[in-house]
Parts: sequence; C-alpha cells; structure tokens
Amino acid sequence: MGTSHLGTGASDGLFIGPVRRLGQAAADRQGTGHADTERAALQDAIASAIAGLTTLLARVEGEAQDILGFQVAMLEDDALSAPALSAIDSGTPAHDAWASALDSEIAGYEASDDEYFRARAADLRDIRDRVLRHLSGSGATSGTSGAVLVSEDIAPTTFLETDWSGGGAIALMRGSTTSHVAMLARARGIPMVVSLGELPQHVATLAVNGGSGTVLADPDDAQRAGFDAALASDAQARGLEEKFRLAPAMRRSGARIDILINVAGVEELDHIDPASCDGIGLMRSEFLFRDGAPLPDEETQYRAYRRFVEWAAGKPVTIRTLDIGGDKPVRGLTPDGEANPFLGLRGVRLTLAREDVFRTQLRALARAAVHGNLKVMVPMVTVPLELTRSAALFDACVAELRQQGIASQRPPLGIMVEVPAVAVLPELFDAAAFFSIGSNDLTQYVTASSRDDVRVASLNDPSHPAVTALISRVARFGQEAGIPVSLCGDMASEPKHLATLLDAGLTSLSVAPARIARLKAALAEL
Repeated sequence: MGTSHLGTGASDGLFIGPVRRLGQAAADRQGTGHADTERAALQDAIASAIAGLTTLLARVEGEAQDILGFQVAMLEDDALSAPALSAIDSGTPAHDAWASALDSEIAGYEASDDEYFRARAADLRDIRDRVLRHLSGSGATSGTSGAVLVSEDIAPTTFLETDWSGGGAIALMRGSTTSHVAMLARARGIPMVVSLGELPQHVATLAVNGGSGTVLADPDDAQRAGFDAALASDAQARGLEEKFRLAPAMRRSGARIDILINVAGVEELDHIDPASCDGIGLMRSEFLFRDGAPLPDEETQYRAYRRFVEWAAGKPVTIRTLDIGGDKPVRGLTPDGEANPFLGLRGVRLTLAREDVFRTQLRALARAAVHGNLKVMVPMVTVPLELTRSAALFDACVAELRQQGIASQRPPLGIMVEVPAVAVLPELFDAAAFFSIGSNDLTQYVTASSRDDVRVASLNDPSHPAVTALISRVARFGQEAGIPVSLCGDMASEPKHLATLLDAGLTSLSVAPARIARLKAALAEL
C-alpha cells in the first residue's frame, strides 16, 4: 500500500505520474591549482549563466520576467561574487569557492524574518547550481514533460525550462506557497504541494493533490483506482463548469452579478476571452516596475495601459496605481531596512513621497483613458488627505497634458479598502468615485496575521466575523451613498465565500481568470 504524506497546497489540481528528482548541481571538475585560471573560469561561468538567463528572459513576460530579471541582477552584482573571488585568490578551487559563498548567502536569506526574503532563497540556489553546471561544463538542464518534480525546493528557471505540455506536478520537501515557482504554478495550473518533509528515496510514482496538500507515494492498484476516479470526477466537474464561462453571471433567482478579473501582465490577455468577464477589476501596474531595472517611462506605461483598455472594448478596466513595498520591494524606490515593511512606506504612502514617479504614472493613465472605460484606484489609503492629494496631482497632470496638446482624460479615481481605518469609517472617504475591497490585506491587518506565514495561516481567515462585518459595513455605506463597491482579493475567487459576500450586499467581484467558470457555476446554485 502506498504511503500518504501531508504538506501545504500551493497550487490546486490533481496529477499522477512518475517521479523526477532534482538534486543540487555538483561541479564535476578538478581545480587547476592556479588562482588566475580559477578566477577566469568562475567569471566565464557567471557570464555564461547570465547569457542563458537573458536568452530565456526574451521568451517570457510578466511574472516570469521579474523572476529572471532578479537572477540576472544578482549575478551582475559584483558583491555576490566578491567572496568567492577572494577565496580563489587564497587557493580555493572555483567551484568550492562559489558553492561556499552562495551557501552562506542562502543561509542568510533563509534566516530572515521576512517571508519575501526566505522565499527568494530558491532563486539563490538556482543561481548557485546554474553557475556550478557551467563550471563543470554541463550547462543548463531542462525538465521532462508528464512527471512529478520532487526536490527540497525548485528553481524558477527549472520550472520555466520544463515542458508542461504533457502535464505534471511539483512536490517539495520544503518550499513556500509565496515563492516565485508557486506563483508560476498557479498561473499555469500545475498542481503543487510544499512543506512535505522527507519523502522516501525510492518512490517511483506520486499522486499529487494540490488542493488538499497531500501526495500518495507509490499507490497500489486500489489507491490508484481511487485517484483515477477522483481525476475523472475533477475533469467532469471542470467540464460542467466550462459551460458557464461565456454565460452571464447570475444567481438562481436571476439576479445579475458582475464578474471581473484580476490581471498582472499584458501577456495574460492572450489567454482570456473578453466575453467571459465583465471587465478588469484589478490591473496590478507594478508588473511594469521590475526590481533592479530602470523605472518605466511615461510612454512605456501608456502603451501597456492602453493595451488593457482596448482589450476590454468598452468594458470597465480598473488600474491600481503603483503598489510596491511590503512583499514587493523595488531597489532604488522602496526603502531598505524597514522593520515591518507591510506597515511602512508602501502603496500611496510611497507614491506621494515620490511625486516624480507618481506623476509619470498618472500622466500615462490619463492618456490611456481616452481609449476606453478606464478607472484608477489608489492602494493603501488610510486618511482622506491621501485621496485628496492624489486627486489634485491627477488633475494637475491632466491640465499639463492638455496644455501640451496631448490627448488625455481624467478617469474616475477610487480607493482600495484594505486598511481597517477605512473599513471602519468609510464615510470619511465619500469623495472616492468607488471602493474596491482588498480582502487579502484587510484580513491580514484585521487578524494581525501575515498572509504569507504558514505558521499563522489558521488565523489569516477572510471569513473571520470581524472581516466579514467590515466588508458588510463598506458595502452598506456604498449603497447608501451611491458609491459602487466591489471586492478584488483572493476571497472573491473562492466559491465557499460567495454566499457571505453576496449577503453582505456585494454585486461586483473581481477574480482570478482561471476561476471564472467555477465562480459562475457556483453562483448559479445560490
């Protein structure tokens, strides 16, 4: 009988297939004994790694570009290689010097109190192993289709280089639900389980359930038959849900509900039928602001925003102004060394402190507004003055554009409701054109539990009565004041929360594109 192992689900879905184990790359080489030769070998290996990543970077977009861009920036930073080069000068072979230096860096990231930095340890392991492979002459490796990748952790580039056309899954002994790989897996629909602990060394087959966070090692005939039945049932359910994808979203009573989508990159639009949704409820503009890369200029932003507006063809598109800080640092823009970045200079607090950056974005948004039904919302608003200052700056940008003879339009300006101070007294913000409730951060702040820390995951519950009471309060005020209210956090993508949200008075939800059909099917049963 196969053994069951419980971890944490990082990406939904079911898959059964052969195991492919990933191990740390070992540099199979002997040192030359000459410091100059070893130094040159390491520098050549780093250059080859950068070249390979740059080639891969040209083939991807959005989140994948962020991942690879981070790794290229790290490799190009002389501070990363300096300890290894110093060790080489003292007589250490290049591969030992590089492995030791990177292991020390990885340990520092893993020991961080910040979940963001702990999750980035996988990127550093990837950097370490990629350079070691080039030192040994083996270069990069690519994954195999139709397998379950098993490892302590997995490198983002391994995911990107893997052929997923035949399906597959990921089972990690460690890993993180907030890692780059977890984000990629959710975007591609690849089942993934993390924090499994030690798995038996000689497992040949794994059955992975990304929803429950369980894996079954070498299932016997009866267990396999049970899993195959679950696969068939899941496929049947998804097939039934697909019938709702292009249908209007409505309850059994016939009451119409607006289902919009959350998107984080232009490339996502190529895989979404505009007819399946009522518009875009959240476009995360920070995808244009890449860590370590130059800040995007006005023209770059304008072209991207225009693409979303034209794709929607008259349906509403809500673009959130830059929301970096917290778990989304950008070097040169977000402050270093904040004791608690989630409570620090993030969202509108940062953009108002950097008017030059904010003005560039607002100008680009005003230009894009002439091409369709654009709305703009400001994140992390805490006091009315932040909305007032943002609106005044927006007006000034539009006036400036018109003086310059550049076509522009002042779109409606609303706010994210994610700070409890706003949810408790929404009437202080009646100048907002609309409210969009960000349930992820609202839950995090109300329950005082990090949304990225599995140790307090049970506390970080959007169905907590205090959270749902605040959502109801905002929705009720919106109805009384004639201010549209929607919800764009992950809570909206879970069918189990639908009744609560609709009972609160919400009639507009913005969800992950992959959940459109499932949400519409669940709505039809309410």
